[in-house]
Amino acid sequence: MPLPPAPTKRAALLTHAAFDAPAKSTPKGRRKPSDQPTPSEAAAQTVLQQVETIKPARVAVGRVSTPAAQPALRIVADQHAPEPATAKPAADAPTTTTARARVRKTVGQPKLFVLDTNVLLHDPMCLFRFEEHDIFLPMIVLEELDSHKKGMTEVARNARQTSRWLDALAGAHGADIADGLLLNSTGHRDAGGKLFFQTEALHYTLPSSLPQGKADNQILGVVEALGRQYREARTGNIAARDVVLVSKDINMRVKARALGLATDDYQNDKALADGDLLYSGALALPPDFWSTHGQTVESWQQGVFTFYRITGPVVPSLLINQFVFFEAPGEPSLYARVTEIRGKTAVFKTLKDYNHLKNAVWGVTTRNREQNFAMNLLMDPEVDFVTLTGTAGTGKTLMALASGLTQVLDDRRYTEIIMTRATVSVGEDIGFLPGTEEEKMGPWMGALDDNLEVLGKTDTGAGEWGRAATSELIRSRIKIKSMNFMRGRTFLNKYLIIDEAQNLTPKQMKTLVTRAGPGTKIVCMGNLAQIDTPYLTEGSSGLTFAVDKFKGWPHSGHITLARGERSRLADFASEVL
Repeated sequence: MPLPPAPTKRAALLTHAAFDAPAKSTPKGRRKPSDQPTPSEAAAQTVLQQVETIKPARVAVGRVSTPAAQPALRIVADQHAPEPATAKPAADAPTTTTARARVRKTVGQPKLFVLDTNVLLHDPMCLFRFEEHDIFLPMIVLEELDSHKKGMTEVARNARQTSRWLDALAGAHGADIADGLLLNSTGHRDAGGKLFFQTEALHYTLPSSLPQGKADNQILGVVEALGRQYREARTGNIAARDVVLVSKDINMRVKARALGLATDDYQNDKALADGDLLYSGALALPPDFWSTHGQTVESWQQGVFTFYRITGPVVPSLLINQFVFFEAPGEPSLYARVTEIRGKTAVFKTLKDYNHLKNAVWGVTTRNREQNFAMNLLMDPEVDFVTLTGTAGTGKTLMALASGLTQVLDDRRYTEIIMTRATVSVGEDIGFLPGTEEEKMGPWMGALDDNLEVLGKTDTGAGEWGRAATSELIRSRIKIKSMNFMRGRTFLNKYLIIDEAQNLTPKQMKTLVTRAGPGTKIVCMGNLAQIDTPYLTEGSSGLTFAVDKFKGWPHSGHITLARGERSRLADFASEVL
């Protein structure tokens, strides 16, 4: 609808004819001689034409000329500089939507990251995880890689894999070490930068207190020399860029900052930057939940369970198999699990109450809300992967064993229980252990024996002989396996318990989870506050990695147990120590 003309007088009402007047249309032809633009319009058009016609010339690839006494690194000019936008015809408009997804995240100058050796030994795939930025490897890093390649350890395997990637990049078609190796030449499309090697000697000045022969100090010197060269290139035709040292060594990063060098930790291996951001598996519904969602709730009964279909602002924050609860004084409580999410609607399914004695699992009843959530996951045959986290004494191992024994001996859902754990000692190593594989794992499975002792006392009706026979039957269905011999195996219809999973690396976690065959259930348990593996943190633990990657999958579930039930002494020690 066209806008009516403005009133002729101040505070005057428009007439009915003004509303009914047709819109005035002007032809799209050229201006008439009488319709000359005003001086302000002419000036604006002149400025616009100047902006459209001015196009900065691209910087050509070149080298910085340096004196012969100071050989410098060959610096390649910026090839990532964005070209100025030019107007396109209207016919090209539909094609811009598909190309928009490939636009790089950063618009500024790509950085040059100098990698320390420990980053390559930690993650061989780090070469392809810096997006559009470039990577520089000093010569001393290649020497250290060569010295670590021998052996059967994880570090030696990563060193060999890194060497293979470097060889593949150097052997790609059209590769030129002098101009940099394209990181996407091996099929890694996310890597848009180049890989540079130190091909010439660099002159740098470091404090005399730093030994010149140490590898870390040589890498610091390379970073200092590169930064100085790119700072000096600001006045020439070479685009300036930031040089950043990436290292997993905290002391090296401290020395770099003391020297005024930019440095950062390798963050790509961390699933979460902060352990407090870890998915908890449960969500408290807001106090006004029924007032905001009650008008559109649909409910129906299916067996002993009640289903609710809701729509409202809480739905976008939900995930499949996430638990929701509503507790308010004077109102009925709700404990349910999200079973379906479609668009703006979600379906809740009420839970089985394992707090009641009639629903006891192998004589064990849950004592709090989170334990009830965990038992619903452990007893659900449709959930293949369960992760449980919590402080010491929250009942993780006891509930996993109780549900496993019930489903193996009573329900015959699984054939046996397989239990394993990471053999990382808290203190000094006691040396080699004698015996078979199961006998060697015996000292590491003290938690299993303690919980089996508790579960053996739940049947009070049986006599001494009955309990002894039950204990023998239980132990015949529980196999203790070492993680060292898991690769290549396939578990069929097994109930696999991975205890102390916080000490696993993401690679070890992937190795164990991929052993699952048809009909196998895997339960991972651990306390992220008690990590004993060196160089492993809450953010880089394999348990954190699994929780973050599996959340929202319809056949997995996670719950964080909050309250300890072991003893008042253990609860107080977990809080204050």
